[in-house]
Amino acid sequence: MSGVKTIFGRGIPLRGDDIDTDRIIPARFLRCVTFLGLGAQVFADDRSQLGGQHPFDLPQYQGAEILIVNSNFGCGSSREHAPQAIIKWGIKAIIGESFAEIFFGNCTANGVACLTAAPETVKHLQDIVEANPRVPLDLSLETLEVQGADFVANLSLASGARQMLIEGSWDSCGQLVQGIEEIRATYAKLPYLSWR
Repeated sequence: MSGVKTIFGRGIPLRGDDIDTDRIIPARFLRCVTFLGLGAQVFADDRSQLGGQHPFDLPQYQGAEILIVNSNFGCGSSREHAPQAIIKWGIKAIIGESFAEIFFGNCTANGVACLTAAPETVKHLQDIVEANPRVPLDLSLETLEVQGADFVANLSLASGARQMLIEGSWDSCGQLVQGIEEIRATYAKLPYLSWR
C-alpha cells in the first residue's frame, strides 16, 4: 500500500463546533451492507434542513478534497460509517481545531489524515475557501503545513498516525493479508494448535 505524503485539492468549509457522527451520517443509513452509497447521504439531515445551502450541496465545493472544520468534530457515537460517508463523498483530509478520539482513529484506519490547527488558523482557512472556493490547497504530511493562495500555516498530527499515513501502513487487515506466509509459518510452529 502506498503512503500519503501530500494532499492537493480544493477545500470545503464546514463551520460549527461539536458536529457529531449522528449529523455526519444519520442512524437510518447504518443498515447498509457496504459503505458504497454513504457519500450521497453525508450530512443528510443538515442538508435537508438547509434546503440546498449546506456546503456539501453548494456547486462551488463539489469535488473538494480537504474538509475544514472547527472543534470536537466527529464526537458522539463511534460509528465507522461517519468517516466512510465523508470518504465516499470525496474527502481525503480534514483540518480542524480538534477531533473526537474514536473518529480520528477511524479516519486514520481508512487513510484519511485529520490534522489540527489553531482556531484562528482554521477560521482563516475557512474564510479563504469561502472567498475563493477554487483556491487550491497543498497539504504536506511531511512538513505538516498547508499552503493556499498567499497563506501558509502549521498543522499538527500525532506522530504515530503521521507515520502510518506516510508509510501506507494504516490498514491493519491489509498488513495481515500481506504477511500471510509469515502467519502460516508461525501457525505451523505453534504446538498447541496441533493437539488432537
